[in-house]
Amino acid sequence: MVFAVLMLFVDRNDMFVQRQRTKQLNDLLASKKFYQDEIEKTKKTLSNLRDNPAALEKYARENYLMKKDNEDLFIVDSAADNTKK
Repeated sequence: MVFAVLMLFVDRNDMFVQRQRTKQLNDLLASKKFYQDEIEKTKKTLSNLRDNPAALEKYARENYLMKKDNEDLFIVDSAADNTKK
């Protein structure tokens, strides 16, 4: 009985530490899954950008605000619209 109490509550790897480590492991596994999914999305996007010139143009226009020489670019700030309400 004394041995069980020592192992469960007094030892440096007691029950509370084990629960904390299990929670930390679960959090790390969830984080790993998230980053693996993000890597897959990025690989698909990169493959699409390498193979499809229209997708590359669309990506450049949306993310880097690029335009053709004969075009005008208008940027609408949605944060400014929300402050007027």
